[in-house]
Amino acid sequence: MKTVVQQWYAHPAVRAALADLADYRPTLATAIEIQQVPAPTFAERPRSVLVSQRMQALGLHDVEIDELGNVYGRRPGIVERPALLISAHLDTVFPADTDLSIRYEGERVYGPGIGDNSVGVAGLLRLAEIYQRCDLPMQGDIWFVANVGEEGLGDLRGMRAVVERLRTRIGGVIVIEGCDFGSLHHQAIGVRRFRIEARGPGGHSWGNFGTPSAIHVLVRLAARLTELQVPVSPRTTFNIGMISGGTSVNTIAHYASMLLDLRSVSSAVLSDLVSEVYRLVEEATLDQPEVHLQIIKVGDRPSGAIPREHPLVQAAVAAYQMVGAQISFQQSSTDANIPLSLGIPAICVGLTDGGNAHRTDEYILPTNLGRGMQALLLLSLAANTLDMP
Repeated sequence: MKTVVQQWYAHPAVRAALADLADYRPTLATAIEIQQVPAPTFAERPRSVLVSQRMQALGLHDVEIDELGNVYGRRPGIVERPALLISAHLDTVFPADTDLSIRYEGERVYGPGIGDNSVGVAGLLRLAEIYQRCDLPMQGDIWFVANVGEEGLGDLRGMRAVVERLRTRIGGVIVIEGCDFGSLHHQAIGVRRFRIEARGPGGHSWGNFGTPSAIHVLVRLAARLTELQVPVSPRTTFNIGMISGGTSVNTIAHYASMLLDLRSVSSAVLSDLVSEVYRLVEEATLDQPEVHLQIIKVGDRPSGAIPREHPLVQAAVAAYQMVGAQISFQQSSTDANIPLSLGIPAICVGLTDGGNAHRTDEYILPTNLGRGMQALLLLSLAANTLDMP
């Protein structure tokens, strides 16, 4: 696979494209333009429109926004073979009214959502632009897709729809994230998310003292959940991310809820953990029958993997090593979960370095962005010619 990447690296048109991509400033400018458009999960449409306009201006074929907000654009290949899907998610974790101001401090560029995933979407557009402007050689079609619903309770709904639509046409998938330059994600961890609700009679904190509170029952259950025993290997985690409910400080709560996140590399261990959660909910119900507890699944990210020896992983290794990156193999939950769970070869790659993801002081270090784009181009060229097992 290293030989294939080296051959592309030596191609005259590719050499010219790589020289162009070495300048990270155009990619950064596009990333900031995208970042300035709010795109909370389930409300990505304004950003979808911007990306669609950019794809149309590039002259991509079949540019379309589907009913969810996924944006599609295709560059036709010259032979009939399975297409390559390259994607980046549009949504962010930040509410629409978040201050999206950009600031520069030293080598850092700060802004909510700049790394996750404005740089990823900008990289997708920049890659498509380079293919078009440099008229790079291709084999099969390449689908450039900006998808919705990757974050939080979006539950990968965008990528689910994309893969359902293109499944019979694609042979491999490259997912772009803004950060983690040199990290290659080829193992998708399984994730289950639940909302646990408690409902009781409620009442006045003085006059109805002794009436069971939905909040009291829920926090006792939460305390039990925090004592769950999970293995270190295969890595397995849990987290109560949000607790809400109640009416006022002097009201016995009639309603409360919490969001629970469960993850594991092992689908069997994850299933056992889910069963244990259900058991604890049942026990809590028996302990306090006047309060009704309900557990609702709100997220299900399937697991999957391809081995390090897979041609797509090896193409990524060769491409990133060609630009001088240190390779790190990672397990994660990304849009790649969906194709991997269906047996479609997929890998998730990062374009540059950064930090504080999902915080308003999120930042990127754009110095590696040029090399990240160069690696992405070499990877896409190699993947477009691979026979995926």
